[in-house]
Amino acid sequence: MPRALTGGARLRVVSLAAGRAGVRAGMTIAEAKARCAELETRPWDDHAIADAILAATTALLAASPQVTPATGTPGMWWVGATGFDALGGEEQLAHTLLTIAREWHPDARVAIADSCVAARAATWAPVARASGVEATIIPPGGCAHYLTPAPLGLVPMPDELRDALRMLGLTTVGALAALNAGDVEQRWGAEGLVAWRLARGDDPRRPGLVRVEAARSASVELPGAVESAEPILFVLRAQLQRLVQQCVHDGRAAAAVAITLVLDAGRQYPIEEIGSELRGHVHVPETSDDSVPLAAVKSRKPGAANRAQPDTTPIPQLPPPTPHRIPHPRPVPSLLGVPHRTITREVRPARPLARLEPLFDQCRSLLERWDIPAPVIGVTVSIPATAPLAADQGDLLVPSWRDTAMNAEAVFARLRAVLDPDNRGDVVVHPESRDTHRLEESGAWIPADAITLASAPLPVVPTPVVQTPGVPASAPRASVVEAPPVDAPPPPAVLRLLPSPDPVDVELPRGIPAAVWWRNRRIDIVRAHGPERLSGDWWRGDGYARDYWRCTATPDGDVLLYHTEAGWYLQGWYD
Repeated sequence: MPRALTGGARLRVVSLAAGRAGVRAGMTIAEAKARCAELETRPWDDHAIADAILAATTALLAASPQVTPATGTPGMWWVGATGFDALGGEEQLAHTLLTIAREWHPDARVAIADSCVAARAATWAPVARASGVEATIIPPGGCAHYLTPAPLGLVPMPDELRDALRMLGLTTVGALAALNAGDVEQRWGAEGLVAWRLARGDDPRRPGLVRVEAARSASVELPGAVESAEPILFVLRAQLQRLVQQCVHDGRAAAAVAITLVLDAGRQYPIEEIGSELRGHVHVPETSDDSVPLAAVKSRKPGAANRAQPDTTPIPQLPPPTPHRIPHPRPVPSLLGVPHRTITREVRPARPLARLEPLFDQCRSLLERWDIPAPVIGVTVSIPATAPLAADQGDLLVPSWRDTAMNAEAVFARLRAVLDPDNRGDVVVHPESRDTHRLEESGAWIPADAITLASAPLPVVPTPVVQTPGVPASAPRASVVEAPPVDAPPPPAVLRLLPSPDPVDVELPRGIPAAVWWRNRRIDIVRAHGPERLSGDWWRGDGYARDYWRCTATPDGDVLLYHTEAGWYLQGWYD
């Protein structure tokens, strides 16, 4: 069955069956469906992939202390392969890595080399099983010789550079390595020189030691059972301040804050009156361990590489996790150690924060609308997710300085508290464009995830430069002087779509729209441009075929009409 994982409107990973049908990663869904109508697409789940990569990375630490997931290539890891002579050598390391990686993928592969680029290329070569080691081990100092017959596709480089080399008849890594370094740099610049060094086995990439973050959590036992939020807020603020200070010390920002309340439900409130949450201490894991990376390992010296089967196999769908019962702990002196009912809620700011006030405002808003079913005897505050700390700047001479981001975050926290009582996380959203000809699906509002927004690069806004008459165009940038303002061209019209197209009656005296009856009102059309035929999505089962007309009406401006077999519809207007 041909399958593919989609990221937005394009394919990110395709299976082997889809590849045989001509489907390639990077294609649009429409283009892929046109080549293979049976293609089954599933959305790319960043959270599931991240959880699976973390699980696989943790498992690989049993083989080597240096494990680094390859950036932008899920399913590939660089693993350190030095210092194993007293532990069985490279053969034993390769065997251990294969054993771990094949828990995720049966066709995992391992290669050991001096450089990452050679180790990655070696995972694509047939494995000689005569020696009993199901891995490719390149002898020390043999990376350049091994890469000589390899195709250029195994060396990371921009697509434009690879196409230029192929047009010159250079199809192997050895042909690129044989060129003169000065000629390469003169013709293709720094990017060409980096590719030339990789072709000669000179790869600066190295795996790093995995840094495991300590658990950021604090628990407090209250002196007595409380039913109001004030004592909880007092304790929560102090513990949250300590956790935020720890994050700042480590250069991290809080992307989420979890609050767990320990309820004194056993003495005063029967379980039946409180509800079924955690009844009988049944726990269901919340991590996305059902999505595993396509792990195939490759290692290198003095670093090693792990590589997945090359983005061609769909992620296996495992059954959902089975609930398991938490065993009762042994008696401990602390009251929090006794089995009690707990309830946990989580707040996620629109972007990671390392400031106490906006985080505390969101936690206070959560507690104000939290229906707590029983008295509280303990509070646990934790920061389950962090992101790199942003370098916010302000006026250090003003003690009461509050930047605009913190003020805006406080406003958003109040809005979420009012507009999102169920904590669905869809109040703060951002627009995303879609690659489709169906106008109503050309854009969508996507929930804003703090971790995703933190890792996204900031958009670059070009600064307009107005050339002054008399100043040469080749003058340095500092010598350009702003000219007096001139009349700028009007901005392009924006299409405003109705929630759903409205059926209308259209007068067609000569086959061209002359008037539209919409919502019991007649709109005269003075000019009509069309028809423009748009069709597609036949492979989804809800195909469409429409003849669009852009009509200028008085005094309403431009409206957008289309005609189908079912009749005429007004879909929106331009302003």
